[in-house]
Amino acid sequence: MTEKQNEGAIRSKSSFDFFQFLYKYGTILTIILLIVIFSIANPNFLQLNNIINILRSISIVTIIAIGLTISLSVNGFDLSIGSVASLANAVVISMFVWYQQPTIIAIIVALLAALLVGLLNAFLIIKMRIPDMLLTLATMFIIQGVALTYTRSASISENMIMPDGSYAEGKIADAFGLIGKYPLIIIIMFVLVILVHIFLTYTKHGRYMYVIGGNEEAARLSGIAVNKYKVLAYVLSALLAGVGGIVLASRVMTAEINAGGSYLMDAVAAAFIGLSVLGAGKPNAFGTFIGAVLIGILANGLVMLSVPYYAMDIVKGTVFALALAITYYKLK
Repeated sequence: MTEKQNEGAIRSKSSFDFFQFLYKYGTILTIILLIVIFSIANPNFLQLNNIINILRSISIVTIIAIGLTISLSVNGFDLSIGSVASLANAVVISMFVWYQQPTIIAIIVALLAALLVGLLNAFLIIKMRIPDMLLTLATMFIIQGVALTYTRSASISENMIMPDGSYAEGKIADAFGLIGKYPLIIIIMFVLVILVHIFLTYTKHGRYMYVIGGNEEAARLSGIAVNKYKVLAYVLSALLAGVGGIVLASRVMTAEINAGGSYLMDAVAAAFIGLSVLGAGKPNAFGTFIGAVLIGILANGLVMLSVPYYAMDIVKGTVFALALAITYYKLK
């Protein structure tokens, strides 16, 4: 090999290393850059109270997003998570306000509603062989319609006027309200992130899911119960969306119309941004959490800078695109 060829090979190797570094740490570098910019623009950005606000604001997105992460691990995709969160939100509040049920019963019923959606998605995807993205898009609208029908297209709150003209007598338990407050809401988020990370990374069931996501046919030939794990993935995705809806209900203490719908795109962004954090190259709970942190920092910083609400989506979309470009661009 000539000297010129040697120099070319060295340059190529150097460039490859640089882009590999960006691939692994691009999202984290973006977060650091945003922290520096927002801290310079507003010294209050790094105060403890604001950090707590950021963590609290991303808790629900993170919980819903790690459920999506589990479905992505089997090469699936669940677009119904926002509607499931809305349904769980409506059910848990209605259990208190309409039916005067205790906290445990209210939470269990809401989770059962989410579980049924997960089982429905799994059945139609696996048995009817409907593409997951198309099916969950359909169930997203179906569940959204079910939630609207159940609530009669109205918010549910204490002392609301019932259809017969009377006032609702049920009260939301004070203990339930603690779930959505600091520090419990942040603790719940961290516990779920850790549990899902352990499940996907260190258990055989999580490893089987990754094998299925990588090559479903090879997984089936290896003796892995592919259908069983796909059912598990969609059930867990729906259940975590349900948990997100319950936490949201505890935070606002009402059930708003389509309350979970606004969390869908942020959850999708967090899960996909997190695919390559630290070079994981696959869906993972830690990466999803980092993606949610990026979303939270960006949203919080824009508010502190008094950016008009109608311009926020432009800025957010641009930063997300840059983060994904830095993360996924690799020298070939």
